[in-house]
Amino acid sequence: LFAMVCGWVWAVSIAGVVAQAGASMLSRPQGTPDDWWLTNLLGNMLTFAVVVVPVGYLVHHLQANPHKMAGSGPVMEFVRFFVLGHPDDDEAPRSPTAKPTSDSADSEEKGKVDGEKTPETFTIQALKLGGCALGLQGSYLTWGVLQEQIMTQPYGTDKEMFTESQFLVFANRVLAFLTALAITRMSAQPRHTAPLYKYSFTSLSNVMSSWFQYEALKYVSFPTQVLAKASKIIPVMLMGKVVQGKTYPMWEYGIAGGLSVGTAIFMFSKNPGSDQDHEKETTMAGMFLLLGYMMFDSFTSNYQSGLFKTFKMSKYQMMFGVNLFSCFFTLWSLVNRGQFMPAVDFTMRHSDFFMHVVVLSITSATGQLFIFHTIQTYGPLVFTIIMTTRQIMSIFLSAVIFNHSFSSQGWFGVSVVAGVLLLRVYWKSKESKK
Repeated sequence: LFAMVCGWVWAVSIAGVVAQAGASMLSRPQGTPDDWWLTNLLGNMLTFAVVVVPVGYLVHHLQANPHKMAGSGPVMEFVRFFVLGHPDDDEAPRSPTAKPTSDSADSEEKGKVDGEKTPETFTIQALKLGGCALGLQGSYLTWGVLQEQIMTQPYGTDKEMFTESQFLVFANRVLAFLTALAITRMSAQPRHTAPLYKYSFTSLSNVMSSWFQYEALKYVSFPTQVLAKASKIIPVMLMGKVVQGKTYPMWEYGIAGGLSVGTAIFMFSKNPGSDQDHEKETTMAGMFLLLGYMMFDSFTSNYQSGLFKTFKMSKYQMMFGVNLFSCFFTLWSLVNRGQFMPAVDFTMRHSDFFMHVVVLSITSATGQLFIFHTIQTYGPLVFTIIMTTRQIMSIFLSAVIFNHSFSSQGWFGVSVVAGVLLLRVYWKSKESKK
C-alpha cells in the first residue's frame, strides 16, 4: 500500500508534467517562478517520497520478519504498535479517568442512568438540531470566507500575497490534532488495535487534498471551487468502486452527471460585458488542481471508511491518528523546502494574517466535531441537507464579500447545481424510508 500510494502520488505529478507540455494552455501565476504550482507540487512529492519510501520498505520488512521486533522497552513496544498494532483482545472502552468496576456495578449504574432518562420535548430537539445546523453553517461559512481571503487578498501596505498553501494545511492539522488529543484523553475510547502506520495513507491523501484545495484558489474563484466540490461525488463513486467494491443506484449516476453539467456551464460562462471566460475558471492549471483535490479527497473518505470497518476505532481516534501524521508530513515538507521560516516571518509581520489563520484552524476543527456529532445524532440525511444549503449559501456569501460578478449563464449553472443537490437530498430521503 505504501508503494501504491507513493506511485499514485508520483503519477499525479507526472500527469501535471504531461499537462504542462501543452504550454499554450497552461498558465503560470503572476509572481516569482518559485510560486509556480507545479514546482510546489513536485517539491512536496519529493519531500514526502524521501520519508514514505524507506519507511514503507522498513514496515514491509518487519511484517515479514516479526522476530526482529522481539524485545522489551518503550522503543520496541512503539515499533510493534507502529507496525502491528495491538491485539484485539479487549473491546471495552477505556478512559484515563475512569475506575474499573464490576459487571454488577456497571449494570446497576446503567439501570440508574436509564431510569433517569426522560423523553426530550420537540422544542428541545429542535433547539439541539438548530444548534448543530448553526455550528456547521457558522464553522464552514467562516472557514470558506477566510480561505478565500488568505489565498486571494494582499496583506499590509506593500500588498504582499501569501503563497505557501502547505503552511495553512499545517496550521489546520496542528489544532485538529490537539483537539483530538484532548478528547481522547478526557473521554472513554475503545481499545485501539490498528497499526499506527495505517493512518499515514489517509493522512497523506488528506494533506494533498487540502494542498490542492488551497493552491487552486490562486487560479479559480471560490464559487468555482465550491461547485467543483459539489461534483466530487463522481470521483467518490469511482474510488468507492475501486477501493471498497461498492455499487451505486442509477439515480446516483444521474445526479453525478447533472452536477458535472451545471459546473461546466458555470466554469465556461463569460464575465458580464467581457469576451473572457469567467474570471480564471478555465485555466488548465486550475482545473488540474481541482481534479487533484477531488481525487485525493475521495480516496481519503473511502480509505477511512475501510479502517472504521476493519479496526472499529472511534472517530476521535481516527482524527488523532490522521492529524498526527499530517502534522509530521506538512512540517517535514515546509522545513525541507525552506518554506517554514518564510511563512512564520510572514505571519509575524502581518497580525491580521495571524488572526485569520487562527480562526481558520479553529473553524476547521469545530467543523469536524459538528460533522461527527450531527451524523451520529441525526443521521447522514440531515447532515447532507445542512451541508447542501451551506454550499449554496457560500457561493452567494463569496459573491457579496469579494464582489464576484456572474453572467446569466453563470447563474444558470449555479441554479442547475443547486437544483441537482436538492434533488439528491430528495432521492436520499426516499431511499432511507424503504
